[in-house]
Amino acid sequence: MKDHHEVVLVSSGAVAEGISRLGWLIKPRSVNHLQAAASVGQVGLVAAYESAFQQHGTNTSQVLLTHDDLSNRTRYLNARSTINTLLELGIVPIVNENDTVATAEIQFGDNDTLASLVTNLLEANLLIILTDQSGLYSLDPRVSKDAKLITEGNASDRELEKMAGSNPGSHLGSGGMFTKILAAKRAAKSGANTIIASGKEKNILTRLVGGERIGTSLKANTIPLDAKRQWLADHLKVRGYVTVDEGATAALLKKGKSLLPIGIESVEGDFARGDLISCIGSGRREIARGLANYSSNETKKLLKTPSNKIEEVLGYIAEEELIHRNNLVLI
Repeated sequence: MKDHHEVVLVSSGAVAEGISRLGWLIKPRSVNHLQAAASVGQVGLVAAYESAFQQHGTNTSQVLLTHDDLSNRTRYLNARSTINTLLELGIVPIVNENDTVATAEIQFGDNDTLASLVTNLLEANLLIILTDQSGLYSLDPRVSKDAKLITEGNASDRELEKMAGSNPGSHLGSGGMFTKILAAKRAAKSGANTIIASGKEKNILTRLVGGERIGTSLKANTIPLDAKRQWLADHLKVRGYVTVDEGATAALLKKGKSLLPIGIESVEGDFARGDLISCIGSGRREIARGLANYSSNETKKLLKTPSNKIEEVLGYIAEEELIHRNNLVLI
């Protein structure tokens, strides 16, 4: 941009624009109608942004993503390279979920999640989420006169999630304030701060960039994860779960070790070698995620098995670890 800020715009609205263009009065429920609306709406959405930015001599591009694009390591890296190249060329990428082909299995679910994942993807410094509220309130301002605006906080503070509750979004949208708090928490993993503010404020972006305090500012107070561990933590869908004993928990959390089959107590889900699985400790608390070296069926056979007995149990050995520490991220 002209003031030397690189900007990526993550936009919703394709389905809503399509519904409007098609003259429908309500949002359809069937997948094929939603995808048709997205296909029609994406044309209008990009045209609107292109027209607006052209008035300022700036070009835009369209980047359509599904969860599959970010869960596949090669496509993830390609997406990052493409967007970074666009930024180097002075172009503003308009990122939108590819609702035309997205299904429940591969969709992000809401635009706040997509924005936070793009923040991680690019290791951006700041995530700005514009909404129809002035920011996060202590109570729902639509029903309580005692609601107070939270001007600042830490993205990892679980009390913020309680304040946000699970308020529904608009009749056309899919995300409420709760998803915005989760997005801030996710963005903090790559070191990005988050600001949640009203999109109705005049010149909101230039004022925020200029340092004006508007809305809710949530700081990233955690040590940023490296790029690969960000990908493991948030860009892949969990395919299964393993319950680990106290010894394995200590090895993971305190010693930075790999997860060995001998520390596994139970297996849930159906996963294949290379899938992301979650490690559950005492109290059903998730302590780590990582890429499995064995399938769920193989892992069940290896419960409490020492690594030197793997070949004896399975008839072969792929790796000594169920999850190698290089493919594991602590939660």
